[in-house]
Amino acid sequence: MIIDGKKISDIIKQEIAEEVKQIVSSGNRPPHLVAVLVGHDGASETYVAHKIRACEQCGFKSTLLRFESNIDEAELLNAIYGLNKDSEVDGFIVQLPLPDQIDEQKIIEAIDYKKDVDGFHPINVGRMSIGLPCFKSATPAGIMMLLERYNIKTEGKRCAVLGRSNIVGKPVATLMIQKAYPGNSTVTICHSATKDIKDICIDSDIIISAVGIPQFVTADMVKDGAVIIDVGTTRIKDDTRKNGYRLVGDVDFENVKDKCSFITPVPGGVGPMTIVSLMRNTLLAATHAIY
Repeated sequence: MIIDGKKISDIIKQEIAEEVKQIVSSGNRPPHLVAVLVGHDGASETYVAHKIRACEQCGFKSTLLRFESNIDEAELLNAIYGLNKDSEVDGFIVQLPLPDQIDEQKIIEAIDYKKDVDGFHPINVGRMSIGLPCFKSATPAGIMMLLERYNIKTEGKRCAVLGRSNIVGKPVATLMIQKAYPGNSTVTICHSATKDIKDICIDSDIIISAVGIPQFVTADMVKDGAVIIDVGTTRIKDDTRKNGYRLVGDVDFENVKDKCSFITPVPGGVGPMTIVSLMRNTLLAATHAIY
């Protein structure tokens, strides 16, 4: 079965919009999300535009703060401190990547963790690791929503996570081992130094791939009935397309899909869930449901 992330994200956005209507009807302002965008990276522009559109669909107020790519670190930090103090801002994100002159980790740590709706601040990461309420990283949280909405069994299952980034690999592995549903899996994290990745994948009931290598996961790496969550999104040249490219995932979808019990497509799988997870975190921030 193909997991329809677009469909699920639309359902969740409708649920969020209903909650926001109740908030506003009670005399409160709608949740307010701010996006900080530095420079004019094409992918970042696209992501931020999607997030602003999702805010409109959910009934949120959204603000976009733009800075040129030559901004110095001190100026960006001052902007972040201002957002931290602004009581009218419930949550904000700083779109990554940042220019070379900016220390990304310093920026992440400067964000008030109570407004860190991306879930990147060390306090949120630490709380997540021990199972405390927190803002979870958007993509891993979106993956967990998909597993839950499709009633995919995870308890006792062997799960291979391909990739060890702080944004996807590490946090999704943490969530999959939590004593909860979805979770309770036995997780193996694979990375560039892992030997026998193929054997690990074949032995796995669930494969979550976030390596960013097009069609890395092939049919001979997947056992019959496996669940495949493809996080990878890579642009490859395609002269048959109007824009000159197409998006492909980490998984050889056409040759793998018939072996799986569930699989996410690219696009239309995990991507929409990342954005709706950000909306959910913003709603939680606005209602002080966590902090």
